[in-house]
Order: sequence, then C-alpha cells, then structure tokens
Amino acid sequence: MRDNRCMSERPRLTVLSGPSGVGKSTVVAHMRKMHPEVWLSVSATTRHPRPGEKNGVQYHFVDNDEFDKLVANGELLEWAEFAGNRYGTPRAAVLEKLERGEPVLLEIDLQGARQVRESMPEAQLVFLAPPSWDELVRRLTGRGTEPQDVIERRLEAARVELAAEPEFDSTLVNHSVEQVAAELLALLGVA
Repeated sequence: MRDNRCMSERPRLTVLSGPSGVGKSTVVAHMRKMHPEVWLSVSATTRHPRPGEKNGVQYHFVDNDEFDKLVANGELLEWAEFAGNRYGTPRAAVLEKLERGEPVLLEIDLQGARQVRESMPEAQLVFLAPPSWDELVRRLTGRGTEPQDVIERRLEAARVELAAEPEFDSTLVNHSVEQVAAELLALLGVA
C-alpha cells in the first residue's frame, strides 16, 4: 500500500475497476443501498442508453460533439474509449465531494484507472476480479443485451484487464455480492 499522508485532510478517491461483466455495477448498487452516503460519480458517455437507463442516473448521455468539448476543456478526470463508445468522469463533481470530506467512488475501466493514477496518485485503486474465467464468460453472454461481436470485444479486453491486476492497490474477488460490497466499504473506510 502507498503512504497517503493527505488522508487526514480529506478522504481518498477510491477507484473500482475490473473486466466488463465482473459485477462492478451490481456490487456498487448493493453497497449504496446499505451506505448511500458513498458518492458514486456518474460518468458521461457517448453510448446509447440501455432499456431502463435514465440520463443523469446511470450515465450522462452525450453526443460525440459534447464529449469532444468536455475533453478539450479539461472537464474530465479521465476518459476512455471502449467497444466503440467513450466514457469519462466529470472532474469538478469529484473534487467538490472530496473537498467536502465525502467518500467518493469511481466505477471505471482500466484505461480510466490508469489516468486517475497519473493525475491523482493518492487515489486507492481496487480491482474486482471474477471467481474464474468461465464465470466471467457466462456473465457476459448471459446479459443478452449486446450482439456477439461486442461480447467478443469485451472478452478480448477482459484478458488485457485481468493481466493488469498487479497495478492495483487491492483485489477483491466477486464470489458473493454481499461479501465483496462489505469488503469495498471497509476499504472506503465507511463500514
């Protein structure tokens, strides 16, 4: 673990990352039911909403021109392209919550986690791993929300992401949503 002396002044930003389909969103939703005071950043994305998703809740849905402006103006803490869409974390909201002393969680991909490490080395990076490769494949194909070519791209990306696990400060294995949510809360210093 890194020595983070500034932690006494304000909480550390916590980044949760891991391969697509590992259960990041499910774990975070369960954790926030128990502890809604943990602020989860809402990312901007050029991806179209899935059924049931609402603008400003799961994501800020923007078009490519709007996303370009956010990047050009330095308004994103991190951003990445994945499966043909771009995703990014609005910088101002994260910094505001940290200054207020609120626990902040980012749920982002590997590229984004690396960018956060560069710009905020005091951030705590947490890797969420699947119990096994076969389970990850089952979860991705079981969604039924994406065409086969997108699933194949996600699996290809997952191999790269799993190899990056040593770059993270902590690893949690998602055997049980309840257990891993409790472990994440402990790392956030909330539980």
